[in-house]
Amino acid sequence: MLIGRPLSLGQFGNMVAAFSRGDGEMLISVALGQVLSLLICGIGLTSKYLSEDFHANTPVFQSFLNYILLFLVYTTTLAVRQGEENLLAILRRRWWKYMILGLIDLEANYLVVKAYQYTTLTSIQLLDCFVIPVVILLSWFFLLIRYKAVHFIGIVVCILGMGCMAGADVLVGRHQGAGENKLVGDLLVLGGATLYGISNVWEEYIIRTLSRVEFLGMIGLFGAFFSGIQLAIMEHKELLKVPWDWQIGLLYVGFSACMFGLYSFMPVVIKKTSATSVNLSLLTADLYSLFCGLFLFHYKFSGLYLLSFFTILIGLVLYSSTSTYIAQDPRVYKQFRNPSGPVVDLPTTAQVEPSVTYTSLGQETEEEPHVRVA
Repeated sequence: MLIGRPLSLGQFGNMVAAFSRGDGEMLISVALGQVLSLLICGIGLTSKYLSEDFHANTPVFQSFLNYILLFLVYTTTLAVRQGEENLLAILRRRWWKYMILGLIDLEANYLVVKAYQYTTLTSIQLLDCFVIPVVILLSWFFLLIRYKAVHFIGIVVCILGMGCMAGADVLVGRHQGAGENKLVGDLLVLGGATLYGISNVWEEYIIRTLSRVEFLGMIGLFGAFFSGIQLAIMEHKELLKVPWDWQIGLLYVGFSACMFGLYSFMPVVIKKTSATSVNLSLLTADLYSLFCGLFLFHYKFSGLYLLSFFTILIGLVLYSSTSTYIAQDPRVYKQFRNPSGPVVDLPTTAQVEPSVTYTSLGQETEEEPHVRVA
């Protein structure tokens, strides 16, 4: 029984409503992640048509189109802003950091796409999961995020779902494609997954301390610059071989639209959830591509694919069901705004702010009412 004054009917109703809101937020978080997965599915399908049906192997050019769109929308937005959020002011303070981030983002995309030429689809699906421990470790040490047991359980369940999907691929014969340089392909996937993890955690850091528009504007600027150079050096001959017609043009437009949507929407989801949660959500992208391939490319079906899909969703729900927390006062977390400024020692008599919890459900304080139960 309850110790102390018993709960009134109104208080009980408020508690039920709070739990309902929490469940609603959790489902919204999972749904937002699935929107990102569907965008990746669109990217994969258009890339497959371009490479296999029209022999247009132009991964750098495809990335270049996306960076140009980001530049036209977000970099120009920064250019017309005033004060500290102006493009030139940002470049004066942090240009070299965004230059490194733009290069990392470009090469992460390139390495994974290149790996398809050397290793199997199954290897890529499994090794690409390496991004998850990378994100967890970087979030732990640099973002100071701490996880609970249920988070690790959810992560393990998601990875088991991926293993189930890889097993289904082997059973239905979709693990073909390995050449003599399978080890090279596997190393390319691991390298790409590592760079993806670095990019995602860096992205979370920027959008929490600065802004989404600044991140996308600077990625568009430096991504377009480096991809243009790489395109001119490595891919100009492939681009000249493309048999241009309206179908190929439409596929490039579809790819660019999905890629631009992914880059524009991902910071919104990361800010609401986290980089770890987003990468877990993206595990279902291969399954969406497979389900589309059943109709478009006549893939063979296995019941293990459905089992894999629901296993990953269960892992996502488990991960999103409780909050992560920051191990340090959030004021330290926000020093990136003025890294060269003086550090002010707060008086010890000042009132301590409640620590902020960045979670899969947004932000909340750790001050919760406690109910004592006999």
